[in-house]
Order: sequence, then C-alpha cells, then structure tokens
Amino acid sequence: MSVVRVEVPISLDGVRVDKAVALVADVSRSSVNTLIGEGRVLIDGQVVRSRSTVLRCGQELAVDRDAEQAPLAPAADASVVFDVVYEDADLIVVDKPAGLVVHPGAGHRSGTLVNGLLERYPELASVAVEAGTDIDRPGIVHRLDRGTSGLMVVARSADAYHSLVSQLGDREVSRLYRVLVLGQVEGASGVVDAPVGRSVSSPTRMAVSRRGKEARTRYQVEQRFLEPAPTTLMTAALETGRTHQIRVHLSAIGHPVVGDEVYARGRSLPGAVIGRPFLHAYSLSLAHPTTGQSMTWTSDLPDDLRGQLEQLSS
Repeated sequence: MSVVRVEVPISLDGVRVDKAVALVADVSRSSVNTLIGEGRVLIDGQVVRSRSTVLRCGQELAVDRDAEQAPLAPAADASVVFDVVYEDADLIVVDKPAGLVVHPGAGHRSGTLVNGLLERYPELASVAVEAGTDIDRPGIVHRLDRGTSGLMVVARSADAYHSLVSQLGDREVSRLYRVLVLGQVEGASGVVDAPVGRSVSSPTRMAVSRRGKEARTRYQVEQRFLEPAPTTLMTAALETGRTHQIRVHLSAIGHPVVGDEVYARGRSLPGAVIGRPFLHAYSLSLAHPTTGQSMTWTSDLPDDLRGQLEQLSS
C-alpha cells in the first residue's frame, strides 16, 4: 500500500486539503479529486469528504495513492530542445534553456527535459530502476528552476547516480551562477547564511525561516550599473541546494533577482527586456564518478540575458 503520511507543518496551516495533497503527494489536481472522492484522504484517521476542508498545524494527513494507476514511465519526446555539452558512459552535462521544466510533475506531465533526454538516451529509463529512484526522474540528481538556464549534470548509470548524489550531499560539487539583482550591493563579496523552508503565508513559495533547512549562498560583485536603475551583476555560489535558494536569499537581503516576479516584492527594473529571472548556471565542477578526475564545464550567457545587460549603463 502506497500511503503518504505527514504531520501538517505550520506552512500548511489554514490551507485547503486539496491543495496540500497535490503538494505533499505530488499528484495532479484531478487525481486529488479522485482520491478524496474515493475516501483515500484522511485527517487524523477520519476520511475527508470535502476538498475545501482546511488543515491545521499538527494534524496527520494521510493519502493512499494506490487509488491511482501505477505511474507510467515518461515518454521520449524528440521535440524537446536542449544542448548537450558533454557525455560519456557515466554522465551527461546539458545546457538547459529557460522555460524548460526538468522533470514530469503535477501540471507538467510531458515536454520536460527528462522526456527529451529519454529520446536521446533511452537507457536512462533503467537508471531510475537500478538506483531505486522515482521513474519520473531518471538520472536527475539536481534541478534548475523552470525560468533558470544553464548547466545540469545527469547520471547515466546507477553507480554514477549514487556518486553524484554523494558529492552534492558532501558539498563537493561547485555550481556558479550569473545573477543580476536590483539595487547596489554593498561590498565586494558576502555570504547569506539563512535557513530556507516553505513560506507560512504561501506554501507554494519558499522563504527564509527558522523552521527551514540550512542554506548558504556566497556572492561576488562583478559589475555595477546605475541606469535605468541601480543594479548589480554578481556571481553566486551554492553551498547548499535548497529550492529557489538564490532567489530567496538575495530577496531576503533586499536585492531580488531582476525579472523574478515571485520574490521581487513588487520591485522591477524599468524597461526590462527579459521575461524571466536573470539567473544562469554558468559553471559546473565535480569529480568524475568513475575516474575521480576533476572536471569543469562553462556556459555563456544566453541571448536574452546578454540583451538585458546591453540595456544597462554605469
């Protein structure tokens, strides 16, 4: 029996049960309706009858996902566009374009990077089975937000998967980002050391929270601009890999990422010419899973971000 049980956290206090189930069980809204209709969702042992039921912190939410059909493996899709910058028998390094979702999930069952990878590398389907991971995420060891472009590594074997996950957990993988933020950042460099967790007011967002997980982001100022408004171009380095970490951390210190409508707190760059956060994963370094050799890849800024920089002046 596939039952998900969670104690309702403070971030989901007051949230409708249908929204919470979609988040914690990673199922679609239509599936949520089916689960509730068939009595497969319980709060403190009581069957939920209404999808508008409001959750309270400390309650036990249980979801029996056996009501759904066994998840289907993602289909290969040749229409998904992305660049491969390196490949061998153990790993693949891709340059993900902005706008591309990494793997299937609620609201995005097809047209993801995983679907495109399976077209080029059908053997990836066996990696999830051999590594004991979700079949929707074959070889995926880390992610980039939909609006973020840049480098990602994908495991091509189960052994490589476990090696890369271990390196990420031990903070031995270097991930550097180019990021343009609003305002003039003081000093030449700095570090944001603040836990990140689900927002209390909006559980689909992240926030700096005492109840969150440890998170550290280092940054180095590269260039400052004054027109059409004060902005700062920086390099940001992840020491941890929390969801939306860079965007949340920089917003928390008063310098949200240009183009980030979620965490910009109503601020924007006048005349901005990009429709997504100015965030690009431009450098990736790790030890090869088999040889142990140190390897580094880099990626140039995509055209839309370069075009935005050309609109700025000192």
